[in-house]
Amino acid sequence: MTKYLITSALPYINGIKHLGNLVGSMLPADVYARFLRQKGEEVLFICATDEHGTPAELAAMEKNQDVETFCTEQHEVQKDIYTRFNLSFDHFGRSSSHQNTELTQHFCKKLMENGYIEERVIKQVYSVDDGRFLPDRYIVGTCPHCGYEAARGDQCENCTRVLDPTDLINPRSAVSGSHNLEIRDSKHLFLKLPALESKLSAFIDEHEAEWPLVVTSIARKWLKEGLRERCITRDLKWGVPVPVDGFEGKVFYVWFDAPIEYIGSTAEWAEKDPEHRDWKSWWYDAKDVRYVEFMAKDNIPFHTIMFPATLLASGEPWKKVDYIKGFNWLTFYGGKFSTSQKRGIFTNQALDEFQPDYWRYWLMANAPESSDSSFTFASFAATVNKDLNDVLGNFVNRVLKMTASKIGAAVPAGGEWGDTEREFVKTMEARIADYTKYLSEMEYRKALVELRAIWVEGNNYLTAAAPWTVIKEDKDKAAMILRLALNVIRLYAVLSAPVIPETAEKMLALLNLDANATAWPSGDLAAELQKLPAGHAVNVPEQPLFQKIMPEAVADLCQRYGADPEE
Repeated sequence: MTKYLITSALPYINGIKHLGNLVGSMLPADVYARFLRQKGEEVLFICATDEHGTPAELAAMEKNQDVETFCTEQHEVQKDIYTRFNLSFDHFGRSSSHQNTELTQHFCKKLMENGYIEERVIKQVYSVDDGRFLPDRYIVGTCPHCGYEAARGDQCENCTRVLDPTDLINPRSAVSGSHNLEIRDSKHLFLKLPALESKLSAFIDEHEAEWPLVVTSIARKWLKEGLRERCITRDLKWGVPVPVDGFEGKVFYVWFDAPIEYIGSTAEWAEKDPEHRDWKSWWYDAKDVRYVEFMAKDNIPFHTIMFPATLLASGEPWKKVDYIKGFNWLTFYGGKFSTSQKRGIFTNQALDEFQPDYWRYWLMANAPESSDSSFTFASFAATVNKDLNDVLGNFVNRVLKMTASKIGAAVPAGGEWGDTEREFVKTMEARIADYTKYLSEMEYRKALVELRAIWVEGNNYLTAAAPWTVIKEDKDKAAMILRLALNVIRLYAVLSAPVIPETAEKMLALLNLDANATAWPSGDLAAELQKLPAGHAVNVPEQPLFQKIMPEAVADLCQRYGADPEE
């Protein structure tokens, strides 16, 4: 039996993530994990905060905290937000864990033994007053292209031009502000990617037909341009220490150790219950595992080139990815979300405004799969109002209230299916088959189109069957219609659970069913639609499942988040 290992790109520790980060990795991974669990598959869904590197140190400095304390606090902040978004990680770890340190150092030693790492001396900026080498981001100055006075040594945020520290006018240390900088020699380790080029190309060849175009095109671009040796160490204090003589005081480059944390986080998970969990069964010589990664396109080179290179160069049978689901950008009114510039709406703000399922549904219905998607509050409100409120919410509300008022608050007995019901079941079978197929293939926009269509079919059936009219002349037939409709609510809860799990729980609660009663529909849909027996008590909704977002609310949101209400 195949086991499913699912990882989403690690959210960086230096701030709360925006909606683009959520839809580009963690949310679609969660939908897939939930779907597979409902189908009875064995799933391990792993993520973690990515805590090493220069931005973490700089963010800690801005808060006047030591970096370890900062990372510990921010890990809890992010973990809480993802819990509130109902992301069903089996474990949400930390790249600063001792497991990741041990594994990263292990890979370094194996790569050195196998001749894939070499030492080199390079020129770097040294701050005499700080007594340390400065990574590019620790050097600020005036951009030679646009005159922006706070440009970093790697890139100007104002004009986005890529820079070298030596390009800056009047450079200074971001740590102390000192201008007393020198160029000095520093010894570093380099991963010999060119020596692995043929193996990496064969690895891409093996998966090219299956992987999305956005993934293979980026990987092929890197290979076509020719791989270069990559520096995998840094002159920083915060990170995984380099276990090599002469490299005391140096740590690994964050993009070397961060993907290894997928394995490290699995080891963290196993350590919590070592009697019943074996992390190596998921990663080492794991022939029964299908490994799926989720990420936005900026992370693709590191997961198609860097991480596979590390695993291949080790010479050990580590599990390599089987499928990469890559995403384009979600933009905010056509412009880029920005954590550093606080542009857009961020995950904590989103939860302060509306329940998580509003966001989960809109984001998956507009997932940036084949191209970029643009978020606007008008689009968000229209989707919530039309799909969630008018279609799904309306059906649930109508059926439960009508049943209670016309017959009683229980599944009614009486009546047998007729041609209208059999035709409805046939239509639903085809829709559900397509929906299941699209979720299996991680084609989210297509899947959400089908989910909405499934909800619409219920409303169409109710309109065609017209129990409010039928009951005047044939109470048994009306009872049959409403019994079927109540079973449809149960089916909707099951089918909706991967995408809007909180709403699915509410629907099940209205039917007095266990929140975990969400096994995926069997092939016999007619049997599925008769699982609620006559006499089973149901509840009348005290309030609708969803609330409409009115035009004045959209205008207010636009004003508060700096968006154009006309778009």
